[in-house]
Amino acid sequence: MNFFELKSGVLHAENVALTDIAEQYGTPCYVYSKQALTQAFNDFQAGLSTTDHLICFAVKANPNIAVLNVFAQLGAGFDIVSGGELARVLAAGGDPKKVVFSGVGKTADEMRAALGAGILCFNVESASELVRLNQVAEGMGKVAPVSLRVNPNVDAKTHPYISTGLKNNKFGVAIDDAVPVYQKAAAMPNIAVHGVDCHIGSQITEIAPFIDALDRVLGLVEVLEDHKIHISHIDVGGGIGITYDNETPPEFKQYTQAILEKLNKKQVKLLFEPGRALVGNAGVLLTKVEYLKLAESKNFAIVDAAMNDLMRPALYDAYHDIVPAQTRGGEKTVYEIVGPVCETGDFLGHDRALNLRENDILVVKSAGAYAMSMASNYNTRARAPEIMVDNNQCHIVREREQITDLFALERKMP
Repeated sequence: MNFFELKSGVLHAENVALTDIAEQYGTPCYVYSKQALTQAFNDFQAGLSTTDHLICFAVKANPNIAVLNVFAQLGAGFDIVSGGELARVLAAGGDPKKVVFSGVGKTADEMRAALGAGILCFNVESASELVRLNQVAEGMGKVAPVSLRVNPNVDAKTHPYISTGLKNNKFGVAIDDAVPVYQKAAAMPNIAVHGVDCHIGSQITEIAPFIDALDRVLGLVEVLEDHKIHISHIDVGGGIGITYDNETPPEFKQYTQAILEKLNKKQVKLLFEPGRALVGNAGVLLTKVEYLKLAESKNFAIVDAAMNDLMRPALYDAYHDIVPAQTRGGEKTVYEIVGPVCETGDFLGHDRALNLRENDILVVKSAGAYAMSMASNYNTRARAPEIMVDNNQCHIVREREQITDLFALERKMP
């Protein structure tokens, strides 16, 4: 179900007109649909009713406290990559016993915080990290539960910046080197081996790479069992893509069914780490047309959102559909949709055919993931507010920053 639909010529989030939100809260602003978040989580879970599992939302995709709270109330776990994300999960009411801690550069302080909170598992990404975690756990008188993140050298066929499962990526331990690292972990007094983790990338639109990776992981699990190292859970990571333009990612049930078939009734708990798949199309970015600049070679629609509000186009040359909040007939003109930041790379979309006037509200779709989470204050621009729509009610779940907030921690030289 699409929770962003046209009603009487005006695009709505659930039952609230986006033009009304823009008028009340100003632009730019992010708008999320609570029903879209809920539906996505329930759809993902629907295919897993027959198996022991835990869906751990990847916090980096959208760390807003309200978003995390929606998922926590639905029973989700969380995949974190920093101590800050752990603090957010706890503040949002997340259960630390459902948290997995990924990331290649965990500090000793972050390890202490996670051990103190009692998280489910550390996804260890190197032999050196394992040594440090054992030392930290020993100093606290605790035993750290771990999975080893293995790198299966599988091509996820996605953008190279978001591919994580090839042997030249920084993530994980090469699967061919995993057994001696597991043996080292099993011998450490303050480490308890619980599982194996594998994450091969993001915005993946085919099932085959996931199955290829899982096939290699299952082979590793068999070898570990031969070495008397028992694996109680397999974390298959995340990475299912969404539709930004003309992509056709698998349905959640297709994906989970393929995973279960490959597992072949093996008695092991399954962990998943979806991020973008749950939130990407549950949010939009609203922006106002400030100026129309017509030229011989190109026409520009200069809007009040910029690369600091949505980094993906500048960073990955990523596509986001851009539509008017209110439909209008008449002739269309091809525009570059650009922001006010002083960078040629500051664009939201190329060659968009639209019938525009100054002060129109535009809707940048698929902005629920990696939009606000990657936002910055470049050019001393205050970050936009976040709004959560629940049926016909709007809730501001993050206030717009004020300019004075941006330098409140700075000091003049004496």
